[in-house]
Amino acid sequence: MARCRSRVRCRSRVRCRSRVRSSSGGWRSAVALRLLGLACLATLLAGCEPGSPPAGGPASGSASGNSAAAPPSSGTAAAAPATTRPAATAPVVSSPAQSRPALAEAQRQLDQQLILAAKANDAALVRKLIQAGGNVNARDAIQDSAFLYAGAEGFNDVLRLALANGADVASTNRFGGTALIPASEHGHVETVRILIAAGVPVNHVNNLGWTAMQEAILLNNGGPNQQEVVRPLLAAGADPNIRDPQGRTALENAERLGFAEIAALIRARG
Repeated sequence: MARCRSRVRCRSRVRCRSRVRSSSGGWRSAVALRLLGLACLATLLAGCEPGSPPAGGPASGSASGNSAAAPPSSGTAAAAPATTRPAATAPVVSSPAQSRPALAEAQRQLDQQLILAAKANDAALVRKLIQAGGNVNARDAIQDSAFLYAGAEGFNDVLRLALANGADVASTNRFGGTALIPASEHGHVETVRILIAAGVPVNHVNNLGWTAMQEAILLNNGGPNQQEVVRPLLAAGADPNIRDPQGRTALENAERLGFAEIAALIRARG
């Protein structure tokens, strides 16, 4: 309704103004009036054009509603893509139950190397292996330890290392004897003294029924070394009256075998 009224009003004005200007007869006025009328008509047509955008809509020359959205300005920071950090992996730690067999095997190998070094009378290597954690009381397949073997064979440097590093002086070999018994049998005088000083029992009886003194007499030749073995044994409290499985004392065995010097040492002790 508003569009029709404005069009009627505008046309009536044009016609009225045309009549007024025409009546004057001035051609300039007629031209001006015509131009004014055309301008008015153009304005009305533009305002009454169907489908024209409502007030407040996008201005002429602006992007249409179907246009793609403008990208964000360079001053606007784009959202950084979310990154997923990999879950931290906990270090693999062997449980005590898992590591125990491996540690036991490593210790076993170290101990066997120590026994072999002792049997080779390699004191320098024995020292290194002890420092690495080797056990001087560990046994091999025939029940020898570094300590027992060094004592039996008179390897005094190795023996001292073993004693200084926790040797069990009461330990026994596969024959049930202490280190002092084979040392006495073999006539290792200095070794016997070292073992007695370390506290090895002098009256221990092995599985054969012999003491250190009995073996010193029965299993050797009664010579100077055997005599020098009997001396410290007697001094340390060895009992010559302990009998062997045949019921003989050390004195009786010395006399039977013709070891007069040893027999004399025993008698002198009283």
